Amino acid sequence: MLKRLSVTAAIFAATAAPAFAHLGPEEHGSFMAGLTHPLSGADHMLAMIAVGLWAAQIGGRARSAVPAAFVSLMAFGFLLALVGAPLPFVESGILASVIGLGLLVALAVRIPVAISAAIVGVFALFHGHAHGGELGAATALTFGLGFIAATAALHAVGIGLGVLVGSRSLVATRTLGALTAMGGAWLAFS
Repeated sequence: MLKRLSVTAAIFAATAAPAFAHLGPEEHGSFMAGLTHPLSGADHMLAMIAVGLWAAQIGGRARSAVPAAFVSLMAFGFLLALVGAPLPFVESGILASVIGLGLLVALAVRIPVAISAAIVGVFALFHGHAHGGELGAATALTFGLGFIAATAALHAVGIGLGVLVGSRSLVATRTLGALTAMGGAWLAFS
């Protein structure tokens, strides 16, 4: 099963990169530019799917509260960028989120939902600030709605994957977390 998932993930990764390049808002509209933005970077995709995986691992109320905290604080980080509020170490924070969230899944860390939500919320600020810093010619509201929709979808993919894989093998879910953390380390040092 893990071999099939790995092969499938590799195929998706190899074929998705060209399709998810940043879309220009002049040609495709701000919503589509925002929708594709989180899908165009491995760092964003890995972190957002890991949020869903971790929420699925924790279970219960965390399945909705943890992703909701990420989306809410990501939107706040976006607003901070729009008003010009500085946030230091944005790129480092994003890479730390990939590694950290991967490790939380790999180690199957179970802590109270409020603390889990706070952890993902801190990471989300960096992601949102980065989105705001890369707004370009897009209209803020529709661009923001687009990347919020994409983020929620990636969280749903992570939750679905976590439920599906976790119901069959806890080791497989933890392996996905370890692979996420390794992917984050690779991105940080490449």
